[in-house]
Amino acid sequence: MNQQPRLTALLSTALAALVLASALMAAAWLGDAPQQMHFDARLAPPGSNYWFGTDALGRDMAARTLAGLTLSFWVGSSAALLGTLIALSMALLAMLGPRWDALVSLAIDTLLSVPHLLLLLMIAFALGGGTQAVIIAVALSHWPSLARVLRAELLHIRHAPYVQISQALGKPRRFIVRHHWIPQVLPHCLVGALLLFPHAVLHEAALSFLGVGLSADQPAIGVLLGESMRHVSGGDWWLGVFPGAGLLLMVLCIQRLGETLRRAWST
Repeated sequence: MNQQPRLTALLSTALAALVLASALMAAAWLGDAPQQMHFDARLAPPGSNYWFGTDALGRDMAARTLAGLTLSFWVGSSAALLGTLIALSMALLAMLGPRWDALVSLAIDTLLSVPHLLLLLMIAFALGGGTQAVIIAVALSHWPSLARVLRAELLHIRHAPYVQISQALGKPRRFIVRHHWIPQVLPHCLVGALLLFPHAVLHEAALSFLGVGLSADQPAIGVLLGESMRHVSGGDWWLGVFPGAGLLLMVLCIQRLGETLRRAWST
C-alpha cells in the first residue's frame, strides 16, 4: 500500500531534479544572448521568435530569465552554504560550556526576534549592496534556525554511549568533535542547507527588487521583476510573469529535493 506514495514521491523528485538541471544547462549555453539588444523588437509579446517576449531594449526575456535563475541559484547556494557553516560553528561553540551555550542561545533568540527582511536590508545596506553583500546578509540572517536544530542534536550526541566511552578512554575533545560530533550532524547540515536554499533565493530576489541587492546590469530575477514594474501597468505582463514563474518553479524544485532528502534520513 505504501508503494504508490513512494513511487509518486520518487517521480516528483526526479522531475524536480530534471527541471532544475535543464534550466542550469540551458543557461550555460546562452552566451551573451541575455544582453543582446534588438531595438526593432522592443516590448514584443511572447511568440514564435521570442517565447517569453522582449523587454524595453529588445532583449530576449527567455534568455534573461534563464540567466537570472542561474545567477539566483549560485547566489542562493553560496548563501545557504555559508549560513550552514555559521550554524554548525555556533552549535559547536555552544558545546564548550554553559556560558558559551547561554551566549549562543541569546544570539539565536535575538536574531529570530528581528524580522528577516528588515535584518536583510540593514546588513545589505551596511555592506554597500552587490553580490557579496547579498550572500553575507542572507547567511547572517538565516543561520539561527538551523543552529538551534544542530545544537539540540549535539546535546543528544554528547551523552551517547560511544561518546562517553571515548571520553573514558582519554580521547581529546578534538578527536571526539572530528570523529563523533561532526559526522553525526553532517546529514542535518546537508538537509538544512537544501531547505535554507529556497529562502535564500527568495530573499536575494527581494533585495535586488528593492535596489540593495545585485546591480542593475546583472540579469537577476529581482532586477527583472523591478524593471517589469515600469511596464506591467501598460499591459506588458510577460516582463513580470515569466521571471516570477521561473523563480517559483526553481524554489519548488529545490524545496522538493530538500524534503525528499529529509524524509530519507528520518526513516
